[in-house]
Amino acid sequence: MNNKIVFITGVFGGIGYAAARCFKSHGWTVLGMDKFGGKDTEKAVDHFFHMDCSRPEHVKEAAEYIEKNYGKLDCLVNNAAVQVCESIDDTTVEQWDLVFDSNIRANFLFIKNMHELLRKDGGNVVNISSVHAFATSKNISAYAASKGAILAFTRSTALEFAEDGIRVNTVLPGAVNTNMLREGMARGNFGGESIDRRIENLGLKTPSKKVGMPDEIAKVIYFLGDNDSSSYITGQSIVADGGALAQLSTEV
Repeated sequence: MNNKIVFITGVFGGIGYAAARCFKSHGWTVLGMDKFGGKDTEKAVDHFFHMDCSRPEHVKEAAEYIEKNYGKLDCLVNNAAVQVCESIDDTTVEQWDLVFDSNIRANFLFIKNMHELLRKDGGNVVNISSVHAFATSKNISAYAASKGAILAFTRSTALEFAEDGIRVNTVLPGAVNTNMLREGMARGNFGGESIDRRIENLGLKTPSKKVGMPDEIAKVIYFLGDNDSSSYITGQSIVADGGALAQLSTEV
């Protein structure tokens, strides 16, 4: 019987929900937190925390619940994210703080509060960054900076936690067909094209000729989160972007 426990932040988002279903399909107990929720959440999550992952008291409450009910944590997936698409001049301090609170402060809070639970049975952490940490666009500076911070935080945490037998890695998705991508594609002038058409055209610019699907990223997250599959990998970043970063922009 599989008694492994995974906790996923941003579990109601596209990638978070797909990751929950992937872990659940392998017999894991899935716990998740999100500011948002819906009637289908229970299909992928055994216990749902309708909370804000950037608030210390909410993270502490989740850690106490896990300690009381399970006594350990096998995998923590720091997936929650906020994206603001504004120029630097138009980005407010409040927007900047919102992005960093969700995208990197939350990672710190969860890793800090879940450390002892992860150490008990040699658990691991999978942080979700983005290709924007390596190559980015105009008018997305807060998001890109926060995702770059995740890479440095992953490497440092991996070194610090190695002595406890805890692995820490990062997945960097490229363009993935989620609500976040659709909201981003809804901005700007695309000559009256539908969002589906814009996404299709975006996919055609990658070597794989398609935009990724959440289930494809979920499988990479599961690979890193399962100690039986990736026991000798820590402090690393896996890019899942259909080959976009490998391609010179001048050849597109």
